[in-house]
Amino acid sequence: MLGDAIKPSTIVSYLDQYVVGQDDAKKIVAVAVYSHFKKIARSQRDHVRITKSNLLLIGSSGTGKTLMCETLSRFLSVPFVTAEATSLAQTRYVNEEIDAILLRLLDKADGDVAKAESGIVFIDEIDKLKASDGTPRGTSGEGVQHALLKIMEGAPVKLVNGLYLDTTNVLFICGGAFVGLNEIMAQTHGYQFISTTGLENQKILERLNTRVKPTDLFTYGLIPEFTGRLPIVAHFQDLTRKMLVRIMLEPRDSIYSQFREIFASEGVELTIEPMVFDQIAEIAYEYKTGARSLRGIVEELITPILFLVPDDKSIRKVHINSLFSDPTFIRAS
Repeated sequence: MLGDAIKPSTIVSYLDQYVVGQDDAKKIVAVAVYSHFKKIARSQRDHVRITKSNLLLIGSSGTGKTLMCETLSRFLSVPFVTAEATSLAQTRYVNEEIDAILLRLLDKADGDVAKAESGIVFIDEIDKLKASDGTPRGTSGEGVQHALLKIMEGAPVKLVNGLYLDTTNVLFICGGAFVGLNEIMAQTHGYQFISTTGLENQKILERLNTRVKPTDLFTYGLIPEFTGRLPIVAHFQDLTRKMLVRIMLEPRDSIYSQFREIFASEGVELTIEPMVFDQIAEIAYEYKTGARSLRGIVEELITPILFLVPDDKSIRKVHINSLFSDPTFIRAS
């Protein structure tokens, strides 16, 4: 888990290599994860029970919630699994599906129960777990919320293979877009009655007014008991066109660097003009799916080129100067 040299700033520095932007969310998540594993270490040393703080990540689709969790798990070297709340809500056998999540966590730990018990479970689309009128309670979103309470709080769970997995130290991170939550917050927030003086006090007031309150989540449709299991909330900002460009270029495993490596394996240098990334970002921005559509657009651009390159060993360089014009092939003389 966490070595003595690892601090929240260390975690953020690692996240910065793979996740573009979302600086506030990174700090909140880094501190939460740091505190979580420090609590585990202390409880194991001092034999005291310390309350766990799971996280709720709120942000539009494609803003980096899953990516941040996956990157965290790599950095911490802990087992990590993802699940979709919508799948849980659509099954008649919720408890069996929840057990399946824990089985996958155990599998990611190569069967090591102790390692699995310090893993991370990310449940996406948690905002979809709202009870619908006329839906039987056992299969409704509200029913799934109740079913998740036990494992999120922490309890020994008997799996179908006969093993017990204690979820007390498993960190649960839930994510969702929560469309419409801002409108709820606009109606319920207002700390204008607090007297403030100076710039710093004004910043505190702004933070209070932008913070998601538990009552906002109640109004949205999460039950109080479920909200209580998610005390830490991090907001992910919608991606701008500039951020979409940065996502294609800056991360260590960026889309551009991946394709440059593929072409390099063929002995070909791939260069793409900055304007092309601007054009791709403009299209992706209009799709309104965050960074999810970037790879598809780049693949569409690269596929016909990569189809030709392996068959023509004279090609030494491919230059793309526009999304809407043919690439330039430079061949050996």
